[in-house]
Amino acid sequence: MHWDEVMSLVRKDLKLEFRQRWALNGILLYVFSTVFVTYLAFSGKMDTGPWNALFWIIMLFASVNAATKSFVQESNARQLFYYFLVSPQAVILAKIIYNLLLMLVIALLCYGVFVLFMGSWVVNHALFIAALLLGSSGFAGILTMVAAIAGRSGNNFALMAVLSFPLVLPLLLTLIKVSAASLTPAPFSDHIGNLLVLLLLNLLVVVLGWILFPYLWRD
Repeated sequence: MHWDEVMSLVRKDLKLEFRQRWALNGILLYVFSTVFVTYLAFSGKMDTGPWNALFWIIMLFASVNAATKSFVQESNARQLFYYFLVSPQAVILAKIIYNLLLMLVIALLCYGVFVLFMGSWVVNHALFIAALLLGSSGFAGILTMVAAIAGRSGNNFALMAVLSFPLVLPLLLTLIKVSAASLTPAPFSDHIGNLLVLLLLNLLVVVLGWILFPYLWRD
């Protein structure tokens, strides 16, 4: 595997995304409308607990919607073309990197809309940013692998929902715990252990994708 293969595939996905802006616009509209409905439901008054939980729940569902099309938009003919040009490791790493960029955009948008409608409860910004980065990369890795499996089925979204939830749950619970700490004046050093857990989960997902995806790719 060569990194130029990975970056070429990432650039290809970015170009496709800009040509099909309706998909990204749909995700952005979903985030905006969901946060707005939440704002109406709580009348703009929300404590730290609901604010934190709803932020990650909306982030999760937006990420699932975004990652669903990772392999669905690739036709069988195009995948066969890739099979003879690049290694399967390059394909899965490119998809993870692309989805990571997409998750970061969604995370920043979600946080921005939350701040716009319901204000910000974040006190420890460094800890919250670390949670956003590790959460986005974790969602990207897990959901990319699930999308690869679901792409082999005709019922992609249903499989994404069924397979992704038990895999994302440990990551989601740890993220909620870390980001909840960022809403208090607790020092950053007190939560390095949880951040290391998130980092290990991210590395584990990438390693599993590296090992298992070639078998799925040959199918």
